[in-house]
Formats: sequence, structure tokens, C-alpha cells
Amino acid sequence: MLHASISTTSIFLLHTQCFLHSISDWFTMGSALGKDDDSKPYVPESKLEAKMIEAMRRRASEGSAMKSFNSLILKFPKIDENLRKCKTIFEQFDEDSSGAIDPEELKHCFRKLEISFSDEEINDLFEACDINANMGMKFNEFIVLLCLVYLLKEDSTALQAKSRMGLPGLEATFETLVDAFVFLDKNKDGCVSKNEMIQAINETTTGERSSGRIAVKRFEEMDWDRNGMVSFKEFLFAFTRWIGIDEIDDEDGIV
Repeated sequence: MLHASISTTSIFLLHTQCFLHSISDWFTMGSALGKDDDSKPYVPESKLEAKMIEAMRRRASEGSAMKSFNSLILKFPKIDENLRKCKTIFEQFDEDSSGAIDPEELKHCFRKLEISFSDEEINDLFEACDINANMGMKFNEFIVLLCLVYLLKEDSTALQAKSRMGLPGLEATFETLVDAFVFLDKNKDGCVSKNEMIQAINETTTGERSSGRIAVKRFEEMDWDRNGMVSFKEFLFAFTRWIGIDEIDDEDGIV
């Protein structure tokens, strides 16, 4: 398992290196790529999304400790390690050992952790993170859900729940991901535009040139709904794919 984790991280770092090398060429396309993408305010598509944006705006008002995209890259191995430890939590609440958590199991999970969400809020979270819409939340979707709970419930109840999970490094990992998004969200509106992504990477790039198509592909991997804006949820799903969290399902034979 350790060998697999190291291998996954190495592959991801190689991909990331290619990504950063391609950024300089992306800038030459900047006017075409990012033109006017900040001209219209982003309208949330659901009450949950509106709450996530508001929570991220409050967090963004505090600023980011992250100075460059490279500083996030250096933390990838530790983030990968801590997120994979969440597998024990996932298995604990996958009560029928089906390889996926259904809505009722998720409600039991929240009750055991004493997280004070209403049934409607839990259902909204489940629907938002069940990206395949198959009423079964897989491990990568569960990680995204936990991080959204971390963002939405910054109070004593949430802190107690984090303690009950028994993973002291989890809070720091989620905070790193929130901080990374805040770093990208330059105008502090709770989402990331193409122009903001270019600006953030411009603070990191070494000026090397490569294929701009790679950089465009990375942004498209985040912008799932192709609306030119990336939400925190979209960022999280892209991040779990980049570090190979999806591969855990394959390794365990989950279909």
C-alpha cells in the first residue's frame, strides 16, 4: 500500500510538472482564454452552493497563507497520505459493505459524529457529491463531502466531530485545500475564474514554454459545468483525481 501511494504521488507530481511547464504558453493565449470571464456575476444554482460560496467568501476575507501554486504542490504527498486515511471512516459508515454510502448511511454517519445538519441539508450534500447520480457515494465523493462539511460548519460542533473521526491531520489537510482555493480566488467572490487562475499561476511560473493545450485541459478538468467559473466543490473533485484518489476504488475492486 505504501508503494502504491508513493507511485501515485510520483505520477501526479510528474503530471503537475508538465502542467506548470505549460503555463507560460497559456499566458500567450490569455486574452483569448480569459477575456470577459469576470464580466458577469456568478449565480449559484442551489441553496447549498450559495451557502458554500458565502462560507468561502468569509474565509477569503481572512486571506491566504499560500504564496504560490508551488507551495501547494510541495504539500501534495502529505495531503494524499492524509486523505487516504479517511478510508477507515468511509468503511465504518458503509454499513452494508457495498463500497458506497447511501443516503440513509450518510444520515447515520452525521448522527454518530453529532454534526447538526437537517435531513434536507444532508440530502442536498449527498446530491451535490453523488456525481454519478447512482444513490451511492464512493470514496472520492465522500472525501469531497467531508471537506465541504469542514467549510460549512466552522463551529464547536464541527470541531468535536473532527475529533471523533480520530484523524488529527484531517483538519489541517482540509484547511490546506481551503487555503489553496482562497489563493486562487483573487477577487474573493467564492469561485475561481479563468483570469484568476492565470494570475495565480503567473505568480508561480518560471517562464518555461510548452503546449498550452495541457494547461487548458487542467482548467477544463476543474470547470465541470463549462460555465467559465470553478466552485470549491469542482476544485475538490479535480484535486482528488489529480492525486489518484479514484484509484483506491479500483484497487479495492469497487465498481
